[in-house]
Amino acid sequence: MSQIQTLIDEVDAARNRYLNLTHQFTEPEAQWKSVPEVWSVVEITEHLFWAEQGGIIGMWKTLNAIRDGKIARLTESVHQNLSIETIIANTWQEKEVVPAIAAPRFGGPLAFWQTSLAGLQILLQQFGDTLLPQDLHVQAHPHPISGALDFHQRLEFLRFHIDRHFQQAEKILNQSKVV
Repeated sequence: MSQIQTLIDEVDAARNRYLNLTHQFTEPEAQWKSVPEVWSVVEITEHLFWAEQGGIIGMWKTLNAIRDGKIARLTESVHQNLSIETIIANTWQEKEVVPAIAAPRFGGPLAFWQTSLAGLQILLQQFGDTLLPQDLHVQAHPHPISGALDFHQRLEFLRFHIDRHFQQAEKILNQSKVV
């Protein structure tokens, strides 16, 4: 299996773990918030959709622009050869402010966002089919918090991000069952 396919499969596995967890919530539990400033599972799931969709289109647009000669093909960055976990540890605060484009804003039923999030695998796979092994260490579009990331790190970020929110949803599940 190629490294690209392995990275895509890791995102798919993380997304499936998250979605399997969310299927344990009733609709009232998915809408529940322990305090107003904490996201519900519906809001987390909507956020994951917007963030992954934005990440995929950002990577695809950047890759096309590089191939069309519209932007430079760069391979060096401050984060060169670092794992996404190391980059996040070096660049993120404990609680970051979500970029507006990835913020939950519509709400609605959990099933809608579960289905929408699951549907991103097709887009991610098709993007991966256009990516070549030599593209993995080329700079993709910058992350709003971490800055310059290559395509490998961007794909790692999708997996990391879902896993991060899995932990939040798991905590909410445990809290909502007590209330």
